[in-house]
Amino acid sequence: MRIDNMLALVKDQARDVPGVYRMTSPDGEVIYVGKSKALRTRLLSYFRAQYPRDKGARILREAATLEWEPLPSEFAALLRELRLIKMLRPRYNVMMKRDARYHAFVRVSRGPAPRFHVVRGAGTDETGTYYGPFRGAIQLEEALRELNDVLGLRDCRLDQPMVFADQPDLLPLPSRTPGCIRHEIGKCLGPCVGAVREDEYLSRFRAAKEFLEGRHDAPLAPLREAMEASSEALDFERAAMMRDKIRRLESLQEQFGRIRFALESLSFTYTIPGAKDEDSRTYVVRRGRVRHEGPTPRTAAERHALDQRIAEILAPSERAPATVPGHEVDEVLLVAAWFKKHPKELKRTEPFALEEPARIA
Repeated sequence: MRIDNMLALVKDQARDVPGVYRMTSPDGEVIYVGKSKALRTRLLSYFRAQYPRDKGARILREAATLEWEPLPSEFAALLRELRLIKMLRPRYNVMMKRDARYHAFVRVSRGPAPRFHVVRGAGTDETGTYYGPFRGAIQLEEALRELNDVLGLRDCRLDQPMVFADQPDLLPLPSRTPGCIRHEIGKCLGPCVGAVREDEYLSRFRAAKEFLEGRHDAPLAPLREAMEASSEALDFERAAMMRDKIRRLESLQEQFGRIRFALESLSFTYTIPGAKDEDSRTYVVRRGRVRHEGPTPRTAAERHALDQRIAEILAPSERAPATVPGHEVDEVLLVAAWFKKHPKELKRTEPFALEEPARIA
């Protein structure tokens, strides 16, 4: 009877317009959030599930209520769905959004000896800082390993205790460093065994970040020197190995440059006309994230108000243009995927009339 009542409601009231919907359990838990550019058709499909083990059939069996929210465009529905999922965390929704499965990010860990590591999307961690997105997690890991080796940065587990040489309560350490092979062979500064001061390690880590952000190419210098020395010594095998390391690092820096360009390219106003003038919506996008949305201005006063809002959005300078805060990763992927899938929509975008401040400090 409950499912029959929901079906009757959909048939009677739902229309084939863009929107989002949610299904709620008897105790009030939102168990699923979805979106569609044709709500009525999508909702009716749940009631035609052929097998009891189908995901749609399982969700419907647990749902006590079904609600939907019409929206003016498919883009609005995508954005609303994402934000509802992040806010409500429904258990039947896959938390890793579709596009995130095909991208990798370089996450900057926190703590006294930060490190870079490759992840696929932000997951549930929305407090970290991420570089990306990249394609090719394996190649990304190989390039980062080269960067870590040349600068002596750690790549051990995130919860590894750190013991710096300048800590006043440093206990006597054994002469060997079991479990830290990279330090023993000279590829890590050894922040876990008291082999380096904290400021020295952080200086190397800053150098790595500046290399990734395109400020200098200092990590390449020792590799080039080693390549030239090997060539002069007729050790061509070692010279070729150094050449390949250089190419991997250069490729990594180039990828970061492309990401900076992509993020800066995703900064504009985007207007989607509605069926009626009052349904037209304008979005202010900065670096891939929607910072403001509202009715499209129709008067001079409304246009002035929007210009003021844009000025507020652009006012804060951003020091690391290749980074994405954890809580913004999914939305940046969504916006980028939308314009990649619908290149004609880029024609609706307009660059900001106000010049953005420089963001590389």
